[in-house]
Amino acid sequence: MQANGAGGGQQQQQQPPQGPVGPELGCLSAQNGEASAGTAASDQLAHANGLLPSANSGGGSPGGLSVNNGVPAAGVPGPASAELGGGGGSALKKKKRLSQSDEDVIRLIGQHLHSLGLNQTVDLLMQESGCRLEHPSATKFRNHVMEGEWDKAENDLNELKALVHSPHAIVRMKFLLLQQKYLEYLEDGKVLEALQVLRCELTPLKYNTERIHVLSGYLMCSHAEDLRAKAEWEGKGTASRSKLLDKLQTYLPPSVMLPPRRLQNLLRQAVELQRDRCLYHNTKLDSNLDSVSLLIDHVCSRGLRSVCGALYVLPCLGIMRKQFPCYTQQILTEHCNEVWFCKFSNDGTKLATGSKDTTVIIWQVDPDTHQLKLLKTLEGHAYGVSYIAWSPDDNYLVACGPDDCSELWLWNVQTGELRTKMSQSHEDSLTSVAWNPDGKRFVTGGQRGQFYQCDLDGNLLDSWEGVRVQCLWCLSDGKTVLASDTHQRIRGYNFEDLTDRNIVQEDHPIMSFTISKNGRLALLNVATQGVHLWDLQDRVLVRKYQGVTQGFYTIHSCFGGHNEDFIASGSEDHKVYIWHKRSELPIAELTGHTRTVNCVSWNPQIPSMMASASDDGTVRIWGPAPFVDNQDIEEECSSMDS
Repeated sequence: MQANGAGGGQQQQQQPPQGPVGPELGCLSAQNGEASAGTAASDQLAHANGLLPSANSGGGSPGGLSVNNGVPAAGVPGPASAELGGGGGSALKKKKRLSQSDEDVIRLIGQHLHSLGLNQTVDLLMQESGCRLEHPSATKFRNHVMEGEWDKAENDLNELKALVHSPHAIVRMKFLLLQQKYLEYLEDGKVLEALQVLRCELTPLKYNTERIHVLSGYLMCSHAEDLRAKAEWEGKGTASRSKLLDKLQTYLPPSVMLPPRRLQNLLRQAVELQRDRCLYHNTKLDSNLDSVSLLIDHVCSRGLRSVCGALYVLPCLGIMRKQFPCYTQQILTEHCNEVWFCKFSNDGTKLATGSKDTTVIIWQVDPDTHQLKLLKTLEGHAYGVSYIAWSPDDNYLVACGPDDCSELWLWNVQTGELRTKMSQSHEDSLTSVAWNPDGKRFVTGGQRGQFYQCDLDGNLLDSWEGVRVQCLWCLSDGKTVLASDTHQRIRGYNFEDLTDRNIVQEDHPIMSFTISKNGRLALLNVATQGVHLWDLQDRVLVRKYQGVTQGFYTIHSCFGGHNEDFIASGSEDHKVYIWHKRSELPIAELTGHTRTVNCVSWNPQIPSMMASASDDGTVRIWGPAPFVDNQDIEEECSSMDS
């Protein structure tokens, strides 16, 4: 342990919409599929889902609705003849009018069934519910686009104009139509026709002139393959027209035409939201719905269980047990004194540990078994090793000592040779270091007012006077260095223009800090307060994590897991605490160490592996819990539920 020294109303019948462009897009009848007494024969011809058949739509047109759309399917009773309750001859029973959300769900289901080719099922669903899938004009437009009848599709846009909210949307939609028409002419070798579209139809729109210049360049393509490659276009056919239709649909209100694959997108969002809210999920997010069950909620774990002295979360569905580092897999005992620091390499293949015993040990991570074995021992750090930093390419490693150490060691990890031993003055205190993203420079400093930027040979490049540095971090811009100091703050220092600014201000000493990969969040270990999470962009304190015991000793915490969703920290009560980033209460307390846990490091490439270093002289490697019999899991969960 290092002493730091820092202090519902009446039902009414609705009339069906008049003309192809009607303002009402809900149910056609208040009786949900029962025709009113005055319904005209022409209205009976309207398909149950409200889609009028296009005069030119063939039964096999790709992407279009079936030829049955607009005529009740054979053998399917019309709405006026459907007996919805009681025996024959009884009065038709009136149904409660569907709510807006019910209508939306019916339309979503209808769209999904249509995409599966179950058109007769869609017909019956829309007929019985009295709803329609989309506006008749939208249906004609869809069919004409998918059949490549561009002149008719343009005429359909005039019908849709009253339904489009933005006045510029029709121009953009027409541009997309003509662009497809132009490309298809080129692919067919009809250069004169394509040129006519470009000059007399696209250019007069006065829209996206830069794109028109690009399109004109395609006239020089020698063959169809060259055109498809340069235009990054699938070519004439169903694929490119379907993509075109997806773009066109974004300009139409959903009441007119549903966005493509709307039900699938909603389900995918629901699955992702459940995973995101899960406190224990530690696997890469898979957006494929086939990888999950939609019949149950996402669950990673329920309850706690003690195994070999380690308290961890019991995974009833086995997900957490397979992915979460909650069990001691290996204890490294090669150090013969307090272990002050540990850090995985950026590629996750090695672990470096620094100790009071004056050594740094490099450990190799087996990619299959995830076991560690000793690779190299780097000796000669007379004051011990309290901080370690890997270079961005993992070829070098810098080791620093405690407060009274004025030296810094730069090691070649591959050869095990000392490249540089740097000391500017015997009165220096070089206790922290951070690498510049270019891997050619690093910054170092300490509490006695030293703050240097050096090259790989230890040559001094720049310095900042009078900054008592507690911890350092280089941002990805390659110019800004964050430094916590003895004034309970983190400031940003720019070594290029020699400017500095205040970023974080705490009320107690900042013992250490680390930054998330995206550079947005800072994780601070604050004396007597514990672990704090700050948003560096908004400069606000986001969370104060509970549970950890933090005095005036230096403890290093870390981000970890997939997407860095977790936070881990050592503690003076001999435990390792793990939190989900969004929850201030710990989700796991890992026991096993017998003295203060000084540092934790989460493997950046193996989310199920974590290391902890302690004053008890050991380094523990944490991984997924061993196999637990399913019956034991069920009994444990049942017991905890009761």
